[in-house]
Amino acid sequence: MTLTPDITDLLSRARADLRMGVPIVLGQGTGILVLAVETLSAERLADVMAMPGDADLVLTGRRAETLKARAYDGDVARVALPSDATVRWVQAVADPADDLSHPMKGPLTTRRDGTASLHRLGVTLAKSARLLPAVIALPLPRAEIFAKDHNLTCLDPEAAEPRLGASLVFEEVVSARVPLRAAQSARLHVFRPEDGSEEHYAIEIGRPDRGKPVLARLHSACFTGDLLGSLKCDCGPQLNGALNAMGAEGEGVLLYLNQEGRGIGLANKMRAYALQDQGFDTVEANHRLGFEDDERDFRIGSELLRELGFSSVRLMTNNPAKIEMMQRCGIDVAARVPLKVGENPHNTAYLATKARKSGHLL
Repeated sequence: MTLTPDITDLLSRARADLRMGVPIVLGQGTGILVLAVETLSAERLADVMAMPGDADLVLTGRRAETLKARAYDGDVARVALPSDATVRWVQAVADPADDLSHPMKGPLTTRRDGTASLHRLGVTLAKSARLLPAVIALPLPRAEIFAKDHNLTCLDPEAAEPRLGASLVFEEVVSARVPLRAAQSARLHVFRPEDGSEEHYAIEIGRPDRGKPVLARLHSACFTGDLLGSLKCDCGPQLNGALNAMGAEGEGVLLYLNQEGRGIGLANKMRAYALQDQGFDTVEANHRLGFEDDERDFRIGSELLRELGFSSVRLMTNNPAKIEMMQRCGIDVAARVPLKVGENPHNTAYLATKARKSGHLL
């Protein structure tokens, strides 16, 4: 029956539950109960601790490395939850905010037996919900029955994992003319993914010929730089510089992708900024939080370009990873157009780190 939620619907529901602090269940038969650390309450932690089985605090390998905890599972570490664990302790281990003032978080005991596939899926879901990448996991012998008894969202991992890594299908909801300072002949297209997550936008300047390489930019949303004029990055100047170049040329397309903070979300980006104030560079800050250097999915850009009818671009970027991804996704990059703007005394070190550690051509 089509009224029944499919796996895409259930994944969206699971993300929303984690953000609200509601547990979810992963697995059919033998599974695990998963709670996001960031939204964990003392009451729910107490309930978990009172249940049969050994609960784990699941961290990414990046965060475990910072804590000097052995990640036997490679990209994730299952830390045995102490019997006297509190919410404050759990969140202090997951969040590096006070690492420098209180460096001794352990000793931490990590598990090496059994499989971590469901634990890994739980962390991936927390990431995709734009939460700290850390969860509490408790084994459940009859997972789907437990989920039904407690009215919890239950995901079949075999169905969920392929959907998490798949390119999304987008629908253009609406487009309308929006005259801009940079170009009066501008049109804004709004695209909505099938899973109901963040919408993405395309600003089309003029009437570009779909048969020729179009001047294009993939611009990730930056609330602080684009809207507030933050001097910590070069995002605002890049946005305006790209639109001005397209306006001067009379045509182009700028894709505005809702992937704030290199895909970790605004709250985690602010956590990274706080760590930078402690002396860590932008890459180190991401790693201490448990993220990779860059969590964005540039495949979204290629999907939107195809939806708009473009197959070839002159890409305005300093990031070779964008070019590589476009090419892999079937969008021909006929030329790279440098976009070197916005350097100031507040972001010189940030830009140097992007060039040195992330390969940006600056």
